[in-house]
Amino acid sequence: MREQYRSEDFSEQDLAADPMDQFALWFRQVAGGGALHEPNAMVVSTADSGGRPSSRTVLLKQYDARGFVFFTNYGSRKGRELAENPYVSLLFPWHPLARQVIVTGTASRVGREETVAYFRTRPHGSQLGAWASEQSTVIGSREELTERYEDLAGRYPEGEKVPAPPHWGGFLVVPDAIEFWQGRENRLHDRLRYVRDCPDADWRVERLCP
Repeated sequence: MREQYRSEDFSEQDLAADPMDQFALWFRQVAGGGALHEPNAMVVSTADSGGRPSSRTVLLKQYDARGFVFFTNYGSRKGRELAENPYVSLLFPWHPLARQVIVTGTASRVGREETVAYFRTRPHGSQLGAWASEQSTVIGSREELTERYEDLAGRYPEGEKVPAPPHWGGFLVVPDAIEFWQGRENRLHDRLRYVRDCPDADWRVERLCP
């Protein structure tokens, strides 16, 4: 299986001065065109203290000048691994547009107020699900999970305020490198990467061989 990419030129002159501005530009393009289902889906890769990696697809819920924010159960595998090793990679696979964005950086928990504010915006069922699921732990059956959910639904019916779980919250990924990948003909892709040596340093742009 092979596809020939026929995209337009993507050069250093096309880049915004700040990588978060460049990400915002590309994200608006992929989100506004309707070509992608859930364009905020990203592959989050973590590793434990021994260096063993794991990956999963998570939804990006916010991006701003600070970096990228997603939410999860802190007791999940990714939550435990980030507690041991804060280094993380995010991959946005925007294949229909022959684009990828690859972020590397460090993750830390967002403040509790930010977590609660986002939790309030979630659908009622998703709020209950955050309580019902002990994410990444072994469970005996689907029925056991359903029973947990139904018990919570009885305690917190639609319209009643559901408290944000103490074991659930956000992570902020502060990038130290963001690569913008554009597919090109003959596998001569454009790969432009912003890098900086520390959070207070200026960004510089590197071109990588495809």
